[in-house]
Amino acid sequence: MALKRATRGSVPPFIVMDVMRAANERAAAGEDIVHLEVGQPATPAPRAVLDAAAAAMERDPLGYTDATGIRELRFRIARHYRERYGIDLDPARIVVTTGSSGGFILAFLAAFDPGDRVALADPGYPAYRNILSALGVEAVCIATGPETRFQPTPALLDAEGRLDGLIVASPANPTGTMLDRDALASLAGYCAERGIRLISDEIYHGIAYEGPADTALRFTDRAVVINSFSKYFSMTGWRIGWMVVPEDLGRAVECLAQNLFISSPTLAQHAAIAAFDCAAELDRNVARYAENRAILLAGLPPIGFARFAPADGAFYLYADVGAFGIDSRELSRRLLGEAGVAVAPGLDFDRRRGGGYVRLSFAGSQQDMREAVARLESWVAGKARSGTAPAT
Repeated sequence: MALKRATRGSVPPFIVMDVMRAANERAAAGEDIVHLEVGQPATPAPRAVLDAAAAAMERDPLGYTDATGIRELRFRIARHYRERYGIDLDPARIVVTTGSSGGFILAFLAAFDPGDRVALADPGYPAYRNILSALGVEAVCIATGPETRFQPTPALLDAEGRLDGLIVASPANPTGTMLDRDALASLAGYCAERGIRLISDEIYHGIAYEGPADTALRFTDRAVVINSFSKYFSMTGWRIGWMVVPEDLGRAVECLAQNLFISSPTLAQHAAIAAFDCAAELDRNVARYAENRAILLAGLPPIGFARFAPADGAFYLYADVGAFGIDSRELSRRLLGEAGVAVAPGLDFDRRRGGGYVRLSFAGSQQDMREAVARLESWVAGKARSGTAPAT
């Protein structure tokens, strides 16, 4: 007799991780792969972070911490909000998490019940809808496009009926688009008037090209804000992030964290304190991302990657590949196998329209970006010789 399996485990895969595994398998077999699929900095953690980790290992037993994180880190995060945004934040509202992923799990569990309806933009980060689905919460995917800069608006939300929550991301994954101050204020006001819990994904703050991102905390103290040391701070594998919770959710989030995680990685917590004092080093990374972005924006349109979402921030281009005549998952498979370039299929981010898009990460080196353009150009030229090239 077959044993019972929970339906919550049947969520779709995070396709980009499957692509990364396939790319890594090819690399392990000796192939030269250019990685544009995964959204992680190619740079290590800042030097001061590494030094702080070494010092912590010498002086600290690295046992459990409070479920909400060590006091020194929570106070340093609060200071960060004062320095970057001019916002005085009570450190008691800060919860250190196991990456932003841990923050989303805690936020969704604390704020929503099975059967609730939570809106999010399509295209968007797939883990939002997949975590919500696993928890029995309905993900209401709102089709967005160039006319709203791939971001939700009050008018789009009005068309969806009753909502219990809204997730916004600025800068967004996969598009890189940002909500300006007026747009973010409008969404915060909309949610406040209708009793909708706002969750603001701010993990790409610090990585912007058209002006700095603003925080939802400027417009409301009832939102849940999620952030991470993985992107701007270049600490992806350290698995450390934080959330800012409103007072009415504070104890619920703490109790959930106690039971689900006990605490976030202690070594990473001690090391992360130093990350806030590394702005010069980290901003040099952002300058490199801007140069990489320029390389791709110049090199890709002539070979069939014709249109992009406005990449205001983060380190992604969300590219229209409809001219290639095959869906993005098959295109991703062919580019990996035939050109040695790994990209993320848009179907990961938008199940209805993502077949016509791919996401390219430009978080690597300039050499990687130039090599990727050269390989893609060569691949398209080969298709032209065989009569299967896209119309450019």
